[in-house]
Amino acid sequence: MAKIRGNPDLGGMSATIGFFIGFAAVSLFGITATKIKEVMPVSPFLLGLLISTPALSGSLLRIPFAAWTDTNGGRKPFLVLLILSILGMLGLYTVMNQFYPARLTTHFYPLFLFLGVLCGCGIATFSVGIGQVSYWFPQSKQGTVLGLFAGLGNLAPGMFALILPFAMKSLGLSLTYLAWLIFLVVGTTIYWLLGRNAWYFQLIEQGMNPEEAKRQAREQYHQENFPKGNAKESLRISAQNWKTWVLFAIYFTTFGGFIALTAWFPTYWSSFYKLAIVEAGMLTALYSILASLMRVIGGQISDVYGGERTLIFSLGLMAAGAIVMFVADAFALSIMGCVLLAIGMGMSNAAVFKLVPQEVPEAVGGTAGWVGGLGAFGGFVIPPFMGYIVSIFGQEGYGKGFGLFVIFASVSLVLTFVLKSQRRIKG
Repeated sequence: MAKIRGNPDLGGMSATIGFFIGFAAVSLFGITATKIKEVMPVSPFLLGLLISTPALSGSLLRIPFAAWTDTNGGRKPFLVLLILSILGMLGLYTVMNQFYPARLTTHFYPLFLFLGVLCGCGIATFSVGIGQVSYWFPQSKQGTVLGLFAGLGNLAPGMFALILPFAMKSLGLSLTYLAWLIFLVVGTTIYWLLGRNAWYFQLIEQGMNPEEAKRQAREQYHQENFPKGNAKESLRISAQNWKTWVLFAIYFTTFGGFIALTAWFPTYWSSFYKLAIVEAGMLTALYSILASLMRVIGGQISDVYGGERTLIFSLGLMAAGAIVMFVADAFALSIMGCVLLAIGMGMSNAAVFKLVPQEVPEAVGGTAGWVGGLGAFGGFVIPPFMGYIVSIFGQEGYGKGFGLFVIFASVSLVLTFVLKSQRRIKG
């Protein structure tokens, strides 16, 4: 009799813990950028590029690592990504400890980009966790459990945006990064102790034939979702389904936009309204935490009303929020726009991943890689463009940059209606 360790609840909880630990890297430079810029002055475009660098590896690595999840269940990919993030944070702390502030010049900018990319590897745990959690739970619970996984994990950047300004005041910048390094090491150890793969993958690891493992996992443990082929095959199968690319485009808007704004909002609040770093961090936390909590609620709503209907409603809220931010010239109006964006993006993110196993059930891991990886790439692309708009328009550019989100949300609404119409025809 094969010995199986773990259960769906433990599998979901451990994946959420691992994602929470790694995803905090979204806030790596957002709050600290103002301090770094004081001693290493760069243009708004280069500042936006620095802020977004963790999203580069955090997005692109989701593709191969999510597909790898289809071959072994996710535990190994999770640990590799978290260890890479630890190495990046160790390097960042070392540089800060040795050179900040007196000897930190613009010559260190390329090194900061590299360390940001390394730290951002932890962000890629999202697509690994999506696959890992999906294999533990039946289709009927996907929206709720994936909403909990992603929503609670998404809390990390907001919480760090709230904590970092106070930590910087009391500890200084280098010791703040040391505390973050310790957090990563402890969290990775917890995942190593608790993280488990779903039944099918454990049976495979114990030497069971894949077909027999699938039969036993289905009959004895009621597992519903199974991978088809290896990592390369999973990516190929999902890439050939046009719905994968529709979901990617929508996710670029919602989740890529979420990462971008979590990183950009500290600069927006401190530069546009001249707020202190603590106040800018609190407002960024408001946006990020609210969006994360709404992702949990959005998953539950998606289970009841369906992913497409939830997307139509939430993308409408997102578009409204972006319009408010575009025209806002008063603090209260910007707060309202920020809240609408958070609610709309959070619910949309959950709805998209309700649709992933529904629309491409034959390659959940590969689809999660394409959608989560390329979609999250928006977190890398958008901040430099918003910085560039500031370079062109000056102070007014901070508001005009939100015009990008009006366009993105409108296009995503059209794509959602395409998905919905195709589903109606098929039905």
